[in-house]
Amino acid sequence: MLDIQLIRDNKELIKKACLDKQLDPKVVDELLATDLARREKQKQVDELRQQANKQAEVIKTSVNLGQKPTPEQLETGKLIKLKLKEVEPELTKIEEEYKRLMFFIPNPPAEDVPVGKDEAGNVVIQKIGEPKKFDFPAKSHQELMENMGWLDTKRAVKIAGFRAYFLQNEGLLLEQALLRYALRLLVEEGFTPMAVPVMVNPEAMWGTGFLPWGKEDHYQTQDGQYLTGTAEVSLTSYHMGEILNQKDLPIKLCGISPCFRREIGAHGKDTQGIIRVHQFNKIEQVVLTVADEKETRNWHEKIRNLSEKLLQNLGLPYQILLMCTGDMGAGQRKKYDLETWFPAQQKYRETHSASYFNDFQARRLNIRYRASDGTLKYVYTLNNTMAATPRLLAACVENWQTQDGQIQIPEFIRSLM
Repeated sequence: MLDIQLIRDNKELIKKACLDKQLDPKVVDELLATDLARREKQKQVDELRQQANKQAEVIKTSVNLGQKPTPEQLETGKLIKLKLKEVEPELTKIEEEYKRLMFFIPNPPAEDVPVGKDEAGNVVIQKIGEPKKFDFPAKSHQELMENMGWLDTKRAVKIAGFRAYFLQNEGLLLEQALLRYALRLLVEEGFTPMAVPVMVNPEAMWGTGFLPWGKEDHYQTQDGQYLTGTAEVSLTSYHMGEILNQKDLPIKLCGISPCFRREIGAHGKDTQGIIRVHQFNKIEQVVLTVADEKETRNWHEKIRNLSEKLLQNLGLPYQILLMCTGDMGAGQRKKYDLETWFPAQQKYRETHSASYFNDFQARRLNIRYRASDGTLKYVYTLNNTMAATPRLLAACVENWQTQDGQIQIPEFIRSLM
């Protein structure tokens, strides 16, 4: 959510943000028209309340003087109250529409974000590590893991449907070791580790910007709650409605959780293996910091670098993408993706994503802090994938394979299995 004054003063900028993010700019005009009607109706209600208070004071004064209020005085007070009963519900209705429309306004991208319609507009800014070249035909992670008894998708599909899987034996142990190692790196960097709720109220989904956009991508329970696709939802919402102190910022949180995504629109994509699944495990980073975009951008680089450290330690080649406007979320101000090399596919695939939002999420969640000068400000938020399996697991398996179909696991990971 943006500051309404920012929208009023920068109408064309916000409309351009809608266009650049492949959203309908009409919502900006609808919001500003509703905002004007809201202010006019609020003025009318305020004037009527003042008149009502003034008239009540006149009647009270008459009573205190031992005089009966005149019929005219009583009638005037009655008419004012009737008018208030008429216009107050109108104000409530307009305010509800205003709030609804505010949630549909996207965050303008940062100036250095490339404008593009879709993933074709993303920019590769750096490649790290040489893609693995084997002197034998590289096998896919699915073939390798099935041959070793690490993976069973056939039985999983019978039980849980398409994109389901069983991890077994060393496959499960390796996945857990990767998650444990990633968590250890974050704890060493001062992040507070947390196990988080994965079933959350709608307020948390709206607050983090996963609603109203992409509602069809999320599973919902019969009680109206949502299964989260990332621990970002719970971690960012952790201080919802609170006032923090500047001395306690930045707040650095990391969460480990199962994640759920419906993968709507992914029909026919990545049908083999465990690259695109409905349920997976992930460690997510979230940072709450001061209302300073320069400081936020510094943190954006820091959290991305932590994911890079993980990939480098695992010996996985990867590339850094600066995401274009059409391939980033409505709430994101700037976004990086890390894509890891998959030898069997001979291509890079997304394994990590780092974003910052400024106060977009904080306004929706009402997370503020008391600055050193005593003023109240909204915190700025960031998040980043530290490790998401089984995709990261699949990347490791393909890059660590040997000619005899085995997996050469680094000793520091083996020790965690």
